[in-house]
Amino acid sequence: MSQPASDRPEGPALKVLHIASESVPYAKTGGLADVVGALPIAQARMGLDVRVVLPGYGSVNRQGLEKLPIALGVPMGPREEWGAVLRRVDQDVAVFFLEHDHFYNRPWLYGPPGDAFGDNLERFVFLSRGALQLCHATQWFPDIVHAHDWHAAIAPVYLNSVERTTPLGRAASVLTIHNIDFQGNFPAEQMPYTGLGWEHFTFLEMEYHGKVSLLKGGIAHSTVLTTVSPTYAWEIQSSPLGQGMEGMMRERHDFLVGILNGIDYAIWNPETDPYIPVRYSVETRSSRAACKEALQRRLGLEPHPGTPLLGMVTRLSWQKGIDVLLEALPRILDLDVQVVILGAGDPALEKEVSALGERWPGRAASVAGYSEELAHQIYAGSDFFLMPSRFEPGGLGQLYALRYGSLPIVRATGGLVDTVQCYEEKTGEGTGFAFNDLTPGALADAAGWATWAFHNRPSHVDGMRKAAMLTRFSWDDSAQRYFEVYRWALRLRRG
Repeated sequence: MSQPASDRPEGPALKVLHIASESVPYAKTGGLADVVGALPIAQARMGLDVRVVLPGYGSVNRQGLEKLPIALGVPMGPREEWGAVLRRVDQDVAVFFLEHDHFYNRPWLYGPPGDAFGDNLERFVFLSRGALQLCHATQWFPDIVHAHDWHAAIAPVYLNSVERTTPLGRAASVLTIHNIDFQGNFPAEQMPYTGLGWEHFTFLEMEYHGKVSLLKGGIAHSTVLTTVSPTYAWEIQSSPLGQGMEGMMRERHDFLVGILNGIDYAIWNPETDPYIPVRYSVETRSSRAACKEALQRRLGLEPHPGTPLLGMVTRLSWQKGIDVLLEALPRILDLDVQVVILGAGDPALEKEVSALGERWPGRAASVAGYSEELAHQIYAGSDFFLMPSRFEPGGLGQLYALRYGSLPIVRATGGLVDTVQCYEEKTGEGTGFAFNDLTPGALADAAGWATWAFHNRPSHVDGMRKAAMLTRFSWDDSAQRYFEVYRWALRLRRG
């Protein structure tokens, strides 16, 4: 991989346009929203001129949003769609919402649970092409168009085609692949809605097994590609984690960079956290015991300080290894531990997880859905944090757990490898426990290893908690790395 320069911003502020399908605090289904909500703010602190374009979902709170005097016309192949534009400025970042009731005023972002809307190609072509149309309407032309995942991946294709001779043609593009498992593949007959000619429907660009692939088009056309961890950038260049795109990723590996996500340490801070019963710092980390007891009592577990408590906050999906965890649970609970799970997702997995408390009363507990308050309490009250993922592009749960002193038990994949230092028994060094094979036996063995250290090496565990809480993955560091990539992309684009 070529190495980008490490300049700091100088001269006129670099103009950056982020295009994404979700962002906190406006709309969220996963980690993508956390990144888009935090990275632009960190970039604005660096002095960059940053704008974000999002869908104007019906669920977005309109209070405080300004409606611009713009009727935005967006070419959609055989027709033109019109929408309104709303704006809010938050911490020096201008956030724009493209309002189109037919596309976005729906009860779900992408489709009902376990399904997808049949017109998702049109919905997100409107987002990507609309974001570029907005630049023309406001006469603000970015240096960098930063597209996030398949929903915005067609924007780099437009920059290299219909926008090549416009002022937007000078913009370099960066496509961040948050999860290559989601690709935006649609029936070939929907290709005309992109407004692009059939010459783009080839195996070198947007054709993927006879379908239109928005992600593949973005991979082919982006100036630079990024993923949310260095290890994931390497993993997706081969099967099975490349999910069929590994050939494209190998072809473009010289322009592929892995950049770790950060977390907001103002929010994720046990010293000030309003959600936890007792606040604590690295120096007063023994106060975590009170958080543990409060969590045990809240969820109906036996409040015993000498029983290791394993926590999990997750999306209940095949990717997260929940099926393997459920198979391993009898062995894990035989270790005389307690397990707490907070999550929602696949209905079949939800049903199985919801029954844990009845099957193992006083030893296992689960809560369906998502609660910000309970999530913070699990990070603060658990001794160990479970993340047995089949693949994990970046991961945020382990970063929150580290901050709160809950030692992660992780499968060695993706961002988990890059952020969790595996325990070394001889020295006591490390910030968590890692295992390689995703099998019930390997997961139970890793939990057993952590439990053994809890009982037999308490000084090691305490030292690991201290090291974990002192570990930092800040958005300012990530923003600096993205700035380096932007400068590199501009040199590639403009020579």
